[in-house]
Amino acid sequence: MATTALGNTVSHSTSTGRTSGFTVAEVITVLVALVVIGAVAIPMWRTHELRVRRQDAIEALLAIQAAQDQYFGEHASYADQAQLIASPPEGLGIRSAPKLNSKLGFYEISVRNSADDLSYWATARLRSLDEESLDTRCVELRIDQNGRRFATDSKGEDRSADCWH
Repeated sequence: MATTALGNTVSHSTSTGRTSGFTVAEVITVLVALVVIGAVAIPMWRTHELRVRRQDAIEALLAIQAAQDQYFGEHASYADQAQLIASPPEGLGIRSAPKLNSKLGFYEISVRNSADDLSYWATARLRSLDEESLDTRCVELRIDQNGRRFATDSKGEDRSADCWH
């Protein structure tokens, strides 16, 4: 007990009658909130990850298309894969590796020309279908000399509208 300046006595209680810690209801509330956040965040992250990977393929194919246009302007034919890799003036020097890969490495890039070298297909193929990638919708993306864009899923069905956005 304490005495005030007016001489009144005041009692101070430091105990609320409750022990420290969390109740079961509070713990369950927090767990439910975490589950809801996880249920929303994980699919959103997965969608973002797939978009980044697909954009990696698109950027690689558009770079090939620009290089092919440049090569065609100089040689009146499209470069095959060996000429794309070769250093100038024989080629365009796109990559020094024997295989072309997308910038982030998720897709392997290949170029196939017609017999007369007046048309080509540039293809970006997903490097693996392992548990990590799980992108079965956009397994292969292609572009041709006219800029037409195509995409197929793991079953070989057309997914051009889904993958080239």
